[in-house]
Amino acid sequence: MTDIVFVHGWGFDAGAWGGVREGLADFECDAVDLGFFGRPSRFPENGGDPVVAVGHSLGFLWLLRERPFPWRALVSIAGMPRFTRGPGYDCGMAGRVLDAMIARLAVAPAETLADFLARCGCPPRSANGGLDGARLAEALRWLREWDARETLAEEPAPVLALFAEDDEIVRKEMSEAAFAARPNTALVRRRDGGHALPLTRAEWCADRIRKFVRCLP
Repeated sequence: MTDIVFVHGWGFDAGAWGGVREGLADFECDAVDLGFFGRPSRFPENGGDPVVAVGHSLGFLWLLRERPFPWRALVSIAGMPRFTRGPGYDCGMAGRVLDAMIARLAVAPAETLADFLARCGCPPRSANGGLDGARLAEALRWLREWDARETLAEEPAPVLALFAEDDEIVRKEMSEAAFAARPNTALVRRRDGGHALPLTRAEWCADRIRKFVRCLP
């Protein structure tokens, strides 16, 4: 049975979890690929057995929205149930920022991605071959439109939420609004690491996930 399933964020692929998975080598792990650099993959059928689902950024929102398999616990790494600003949600990103990214993707996809990765605090991809601009734009529309706050509020599973205070994409105010007052939730912060914690602080993420999983009933 698979123990942990990972879902990456916008602008990444399943390979972003390599360091975290190395740190959790004694667990049976799998990863979903959302198809930004090739064909999307979905987690194979697991016989209905619950797993621990780990989502980075958009990946966490995608899990809440799609619920593609059963889980017994959730881990958010720089994740959120809503990304854009709206009524009663002033901590979100302005929708016009995503609109500008969508427009730029149409004419300069590699440059748009490189700028985003720089803001995440991680190095650019070594090659952009196979980059799917249309799929990346579609996912930006998910970020602009999806709101899973009610889903998260009604979620019975325990949640571990990890974030960095220097994250320029999902700022600490967004993480605190989503998780600080939520029951059955451990909100763990660190001062540095940026938005791409699975890459920049893989060992720390793996250690926190391990401790969380070991404490589950």
